[in-house]
Amino acid sequence: MAKNLILVSHGRFCEELKKSTEMIMGPQDCIHTVALLPEEGPEDFRAKFDETIAGLENVVVFADLLGGTPANVVSRALLEGADLDIYVGMNMPMVIGFLNGVLLDQDVDLIEFGTSNIQRLNDLFNNDEDEDE
Repeated sequence: MAKNLILVSHGRFCEELKKSTEMIMGPQDCIHTVALLPEEGPEDFRAKFDETIAGLENVVVFADLLGGTPANVVSRALLEGADLDIYVGMNMPMVIGFLNGVLLDQDVDLIEFGTSNIQRLNDLFNNDEDEDE
């Protein structure tokens, strides 16, 4: 059974994250986006979300922000019985980790994958200089 990834966000962040990921990984039919636009409310967003997931199985959702409307609306769907997994704080490494897991048919710790790719490069460069001495 194929996995489906739904990216949800304030504004078009989710759409642009998908486009940026596709620059690296190529076109991805398993990634869908639902953007909360400024002129929309929670009910509008929920209708778009429900339409997006209709007929999909094995749904994983990445939301931009804990406590934000997109995450809250999807959380409500989960509480009402929707069969999906939700992660908040999405970033490109999480999306790539998800795709790698699908390609390799392996489970990926998406939280670890996303957080381990957050680095302060100054510290890495300083560590390399310390090791050279």
